[in-house]
Amino acid sequence: METGERTGARESRALVEADVDAEVCAGARGAHEGILRRQSARESSARTYARALPIVPVRARGLTIEGADGRRYLDCLSGAGTLALGHNHPVVLEAIRKVLDSGAPLHVLDLATPVKDAFITELFRTLPPGLAGHARVQFCGPAGTDAVEAAFKLVRAATGRTGMLAFTGAYHGMTAGSLDASGHAADVRVARLPFPQDYRCPFGMGGDRGAELAARWTESVLDDTKSGVPLPAGMILEPVQGEGGVIPAPDAWMRRMRRITEDRSIPLIADEIQTGVGRTGAFWAVEHSGVTPDVMVLSKAIGGSLPLAVVVYRDDLDVWEPGAHAGTFRGNQLAMAAGTATLTYVREHGLAERAASLGPRMLAQLRQLAAEFPIIGDVRGRGLMIGVELVEPGEERRAVAAGDVGADPEVFPCPAGGGPRPAAPALAAAVQRECLRRGLIVELGGRKASVVRLLPPLTISDEQADAVLDRLADAVAAVARGHTEGRPQTTTHSERAG
Repeated sequence: METGERTGARESRALVEADVDAEVCAGARGAHEGILRRQSARESSARTYARALPIVPVRARGLTIEGADGRRYLDCLSGAGTLALGHNHPVVLEAIRKVLDSGAPLHVLDLATPVKDAFITELFRTLPPGLAGHARVQFCGPAGTDAVEAAFKLVRAATGRTGMLAFTGAYHGMTAGSLDASGHAADVRVARLPFPQDYRCPFGMGGDRGAELAARWTESVLDDTKSGVPLPAGMILEPVQGEGGVIPAPDAWMRRMRRITEDRSIPLIADEIQTGVGRTGAFWAVEHSGVTPDVMVLSKAIGGSLPLAVVVYRDDLDVWEPGAHAGTFRGNQLAMAAGTATLTYVREHGLAERAASLGPRMLAQLRQLAAEFPIIGDVRGRGLMIGVELVEPGEERRAVAAGDVGADPEVFPCPAGGGPRPAAPALAAAVQRECLRRGLIVELGGRKASVVRLLPPLTISDEQADAVLDRLADAVAAVARGHTEGRPQTTTHSERAG
């Protein structure tokens, strides 16, 4: 039995250790806050994620990020879909170390190297069969928007035409040409076509009828000599609109777009920058519909977490003159090595199939959550590309108001549930904040930034998926309670930081 003296000594040591721990925590908190203050004072006002996610990552592995303040987070942003294997996957790190240790040059412009050759070989192994056998690859600047710009230049050069077709809700990047084709363009120089969706169908119908009307509108614009849209150089579309609110294109509509463009000799560009490398439950999202595009623009996951972007296209479109499209950093050897490792791992370990099985289970649980909380208007997605749209609860707004002239339900059927409710960006932002307080990182997107987006790594386990959904459910419940009780959904900077 311990004497009183020994007991007192142990208690004294415990108090000292507690004081040391408190000092360490206070120091970490101070460093964390200091870095955030300096970022706010010195970085551009154009920063985005840093505003909603005031964290300072210092370590990361798989799904988990640790901040400078010692807090841990489950990361369902994944570099906006870049991290197919999560943070610092061993095969990616090993591929990078191998190049570094080999003494190989890290900057080679567009010269051929063994690293590049291995990347192209693995990339072509994964391409849709109809394209892989007669494809060319163009390395461009390291961002997805650079690939989009290059694709536009390519089809314009190949066809001799200038116009482009794009879709409402699209997002293709932040450079000038890419912005022209995106849904939030301020100065429209690209013809915009309706993108089919169920919850906010532009025709107020959704389903097969809404998709059919969208396709007919596209045909009409192209075939009507007075539509104001001359035959374009190309059409660009996303098989699943990501920033637009996680809206999967119907497979039948995708096939219809392929027929429409093929019949009129319009190159079809598939933007697989976020949907590619297994994200949607197929290696490339166009494979769900069986469509073979003429051009694919790829980035994000193909670099294994490092900057890399390419355009893959039919060889008969290869009309480039030497130097027609170039870029100083088109030969990123570390990214190509990391990309080869990622593409191979996803292919050999069946991670696209994993996304195809786990994604629907997560969607089913989220739809149960939507049935419980009316602030959730819609849950949608494909594979591990998932969106939860927040809306204002209350009386539903019908697609065609009762009593309107011509509102014949036989002609203008309303969507199930009476149509969409108003988007609630404030509620979505509140859910994002509550998620962060619970150690979950999510992104916002969609119309008015009202859609909470989940882009977990394809390596996420069932247990981790359950933890993500539990934290999201708790966050939604907290916001729903506050909204019902009339409490403002605001938090201090310290609370947002953890």
